[in-house]
Formats: sequence, structure tokens, C-alpha cells
Amino acid sequence: QVQLVESGGGLVQAGGSLRLSCEISGSITNLEGIGWYRQIPQRSRELVARFSILGDPIFVDDVRGRFAIFKDNTKNSVDLQMDNLKPEDTAVYFCNSASGVLYAWGRGTRVTVSS
Repeated sequence: QVQLVESGGGLVQAGGSLRLSCEISGSITNLEGIGWYRQIPQRSRELVARFSILGDPIFVDDVRGRFAIFKDNTKNSVDLQMDNLKPEDTAVYFCNSASGVLYAWGRGTRVTVSS
């Protein structure tokens, strides 16, 4: 059974940076199948960063150029580096499968960006 644990969130001023980590336990063979989602209050959870089938990073327009996604096979984790954060990035961030059946959601990690 796959378990996902997100960490690294916090309170940061606009323009600041955070690095989120998704630690994955259980049977998963392809870290590139993991993406990062976020849920902004009163909005649906959206996939903001993932890997293409070729392993290239893909981002939604709102975060492109500011976020980066990394996988670490030794730690079995997928990180989300977030730079030049904006107040509108305030959300709870989750990791999960970005291709195919979703795993059970973790608790997420809250990011709050103050203006």
C-alpha cells in the first residue's frame, strides 16, 4: 500500500521560497508518475506540477517559471521547489499520482504566503 507524506510548508513572505517534499512509502516503481497538487480555499484541487511521459517537468501557467519539480530515487521522494512565491500560491499542497489511479491522499502541507 502506497503512503504519501508531504512536508515543508510554512509561512513565507511574498517573493520568498519553500521546498516541499513528498516522501513515498510502499510499492511504487516510477517516481515520475507523482505530481504535486494544491487546494486553494473554495477551489477544486488542481495538479500544478508533474513529469511528462519523457520525464520532463510540466507546470500549470500560474507557477511556470517559479516552481520546479525534482525526484530523488535514493530517498524515494518527489520535491517541489517554489520560488518567488505569491499570495495566490497560498494553499494546501498534496502529492499523488499524476497519471492513472490516485493513491490515498496524504494530509498535505500548508503554504501561506503573506503580502
